[in-house]
Amino acid sequence: MSFAAIDRPLLYTPPSPEKTQTSLFREHINQKYGLELRHYEDLYKWSASPSSYGTFWEEVWDWTGVIGDKGSAGAVDASLKVDDVPPFFPGSSLNFAENLLRHGKSSRAALVQAVEPTANNPQPKLRTVTYIELYSLTARLVHALRKYVKPGDRVAAYSSNNIENIVACLATTALGGIWVSAAADFGADGVLERLEQVKPKVVFSVDGTVYNGRCHAHIPKLDSVLSRLTTPPEQVVIIPGLPASEQPPPYEMQPNWVQWDMFLAPEAATQDQPIDFCRKGFDWPLWILFSSGTTGKPKPIVHRAGGMLLQLNKELIICGDMTPSDVFFYYTTTGWMMWNYLLSGLAVGCTLVLYDCSPLKDPTILWRLAEKCKITVFGTSAKYLDELEKVYEPRGKHDLSSIRMIMSTGSPLAASQYDYVYKHIHPNAILASISGGTDICSLFVGHNTALPVYRGEVQTRMLGMGVTVHPAPVSTFQDQDLEGELVCTLPFVAQPIGFWPLPGFGPKEDVSAARKRYMEAYYQDVPGAWYHGDHVVITASRMHNAGGVIMLGRSDGVLNPGGVRFGSAEIYSAISTLDDHNPVGAAIADALVVGLKVRGGADEKVVLFLKMEPHWHSEPTWDEVVSTVKKVIRARRSPRHVPDWTIQVNDIPYTLNGKLVEVTVKKLINGAPLSTINASTLRNPECLPEYVEKGHALREQAGVDNSYKL
Repeated sequence: MSFAAIDRPLLYTPPSPEKTQTSLFREHINQKYGLELRHYEDLYKWSASPSSYGTFWEEVWDWTGVIGDKGSAGAVDASLKVDDVPPFFPGSSLNFAENLLRHGKSSRAALVQAVEPTANNPQPKLRTVTYIELYSLTARLVHALRKYVKPGDRVAAYSSNNIENIVACLATTALGGIWVSAAADFGADGVLERLEQVKPKVVFSVDGTVYNGRCHAHIPKLDSVLSRLTTPPEQVVIIPGLPASEQPPPYEMQPNWVQWDMFLAPEAATQDQPIDFCRKGFDWPLWILFSSGTTGKPKPIVHRAGGMLLQLNKELIICGDMTPSDVFFYYTTTGWMMWNYLLSGLAVGCTLVLYDCSPLKDPTILWRLAEKCKITVFGTSAKYLDELEKVYEPRGKHDLSSIRMIMSTGSPLAASQYDYVYKHIHPNAILASISGGTDICSLFVGHNTALPVYRGEVQTRMLGMGVTVHPAPVSTFQDQDLEGELVCTLPFVAQPIGFWPLPGFGPKEDVSAARKRYMEAYYQDVPGAWYHGDHVVITASRMHNAGGVIMLGRSDGVLNPGGVRFGSAEIYSAISTLDDHNPVGAAIADALVVGLKVRGGADEKVVLFLKMEPHWHSEPTWDEVVSTVKKVIRARRSPRHVPDWTIQVNDIPYTLNGKLVEVTVKKLINGAPLSTINASTLRNPECLPEYVEKGHALREQAGVDNSYKL
């Protein structure tokens, strides 16, 4: 497959790359070690070299001013490989919350919380907490939690993205506890699956939420979870989740439940007393994030405290040039890793803007928020940008001059969405398409303020991350595009330390099973490397950027008709060129493409499912829709890409975090029973039976044995 550079024109050039943190860091490395690293590409190669990557991480510690004892043993044993999951900074000690509260004497705004308007609260006020107030609130909660939480204990939240949830996470990690988070919009069954695995001592929960202009009771879902836990929490703390003008539906407090304000220690108990932060080793567990778990129990991924701090300091400070003057926003729920990513901005000393209500009921709401709060780093998802493009053009309607970077993740950002952002949102911002995931709670590829932006490309591979493709390229010189599976060949600080339970935290047989499951998840497919499961192209280096990255889709969703492999993103990007000015483009609401196995699994045929807009009835006709879609795919890609079947469906499934569910649909149309799918992880599982029915009909048409399983 050719990815000609002519299709990837330059869209943005940094005005002063030599003044960025990346360039200053590179100059520092040159001076300290007598090197001649001239460009980002040179710095990347040095940071991801087996002989110097440990030194790189030591320098990141110092450059970003980590509070703690670095130890004297160096960063890592360079003789160990990535699948050894080596320890980092042996002999060191630090505390994650201590580093995030380092600006605790500042009167700058630390957190700004916004909520969606409702009939009773048409103009909700912003809630603001300064760094001084944030430190005080955390100290009061630490004082209250000491009775229940010791180092290694789990504390969970079933909450919306609010100030109290941030404080609860900081207080938990200040004590050496392990944080676990589920979004308030998660169904009770999905949350039960998570909490049953980690057995939290304390649970924080809101009493209600606002979404789509309406208030929703949350206590019934909380009751459903807690009543079925085999090991109930010792304490449940109820956070007021609705504005003062909105009263939550009445509910009965249980014996071990307490309201947030009543649980907090009085100010007098902690006044003038600094928090006694529990410092632990670099690899001490910080939080447990869960995989989407669409075909089984969600995997409990344990991240190390030092690894998260160092990795996110690198990404926000060195790669993103974030400073205390920044206002950082990411549209995220508390169940997505981007909440953890946003939280880490506190280490920079910037202001975080919190919001997880509906972003599209009123498509102006996030842009009015950006204007009012003077947001400088605006984070969202590719799905949001895709939906926004259909209904709204923010540019010219809002003063967005404060925005310097727009971040996008969750799924590949189509090339056409780059055009939309630069034409209809902001012409001069860095469009930072980023990719990593829950597995590492950070990035393999993403943004850098010293580098240009090319249409359809993630800017670069991240510093310190030994990212390449599998099968390995023949040449080490980046003079041509390299297509394959994204792998990481070097140990890195954000490598999870395992799946829960870890050694010392559970029965031996459970620990052994978790370790086996962890190794199979990431290190089995490509021995000696972390296999991430993304099908990508690392582009030839231009302007010394170490090569950009084109995301082609999840590897397990890669299509392979006639032995020609290509990513689903290639289909979506072709369809996206049919914009709203095209009658067919205006009629298509969403798309999903998968492969139907034929010839006993030796080959497959491409199946494209289309969801149509509610206003579409018969103009254009279905035949015209299918014909136009096939033509654009053939013209933009190749005859091999043209679907064998194009089928209309009522809905397309997404995870609770808004990710397209290709693999689940692929399993269903290939004959997997619906009972094998974990519906609690999906936003709209009621649409799945339609795919079972369509799959049965497709297999009959293709002459496939209906007993075949993927």
